[in-house]
This record gives sequence, structure tokens and C-alpha cells, in this order.
Amino acid sequence: MIKIALFASGSGSNVENIYHYFKGHPQVKVAMVVCNKPDAYVTTRARNLRIPLTLVSKRSLEDTGSLLYILQQEGIDFIALAGFLWLVPTEITAAYAGKIVNIHPALLPKHGGKGMYGARVHAAVLAAKEKESGITIHHVNEAYDEGAVIAQFSCPVYPIDTADSLGQRVHALEYEHYPRVIESLCTAL
Repeated sequence: MIKIALFASGSGSNVENIYHYFKGHPQVKVAMVVCNKPDAYVTTRARNLRIPLTLVSKRSLEDTGSLLYILQQEGIDFIALAGFLWLVPTEITAAYAGKIVNIHPALLPKHGGKGMYGARVHAAVLAAKEKESGITIHHVNEAYDEGAVIAQFSCPVYPIDTADSLGQRVHALEYEHYPRVIESLCTAL
């Protein structure tokens, strides 16, 4: 059984979607959620879904040995970031090289980097008058949104779009494609 850890900082809708996708899967299991915000709604989702939850502070994340130890003790084979807003320490990206991925709500390399998440990304896409947006699933390395691209899926940007309306279409792409890409990567391990 391949055990996945999901890292999240916000509401956790992608965490819940990924959990349901893999529920009862013969090869892959969501084994834990790692969150950096104790009051984030993802903590409630994790508890409701009975997924073991690990809370990390900035200080504990910087003490990379402790989180890496927890991941290894839990037998985590693969990490998927699902709205995790902090940079993952190099020791963890090195230990999980090729086995840690992120989803970004735009077509990288455009509109990525530190501070580019959620509605900020959609507003930047609209401000740039892009004709399409979408999602990028990529490997995680020591820099924000600079790991090798695994897959991209696009949707149109309409002249009447707001950050919210574009965000809804991008989120639909996340729900549809992220679990499938995670599955293909995990089953190839």
C-alpha cells in the first residue's frame, strides 16, 4: 500500500476530494494530513474523515528533522501539496525527490512564485488579459512553483470573468485531474 501525506493550509476541499478518490483504492491510501494553520478548515475535514492530522508551526517546519522523522515513522511514500502555502524545506524535498508534487492554479511558468495563490493568481491572469488559464501539476523542489511540470490542463478565460468565476473553473480542473495524476505517479513507484 502506497501511503500519501497531503499538505494543506486552507479549507481542504482538494484534500477531501483526493481522500474520496482513494477511499477503498487497492494500492493507494491517504494516510495523513499536514497543516500549518490550526484554525484552517482542513483540520475539521481531516478530523471528520478520520485522517490522522499533524500540525506544524514555522519553527517546527524549519526543524526539518522532526517533520521528516514523522513522515518516515508513518511510512509515507508520497507527498501531495493541496493548497500548502509555505515553502517545503530542502531536506524534505530531497528525501522525497520525485515523490512530492504540487498543484498550482495557473499555467506555469506564468503567474507563479511566492505569494501567488488562490484569488491572487486568478486576478493576475485577468490583469494580464490571458486567453486561457488552468492548472499545473509539478514536482516540488526548493523554490516556489519551479519544479518540473508533470501535467497541465487548461480552461478558457472569458471577457466577463471575475477572479471568482475563473477560480471556479480552475477548481473544477483541480478536482478532476489532480487525483488521477497522483494515482498515476503513485502506482508507478
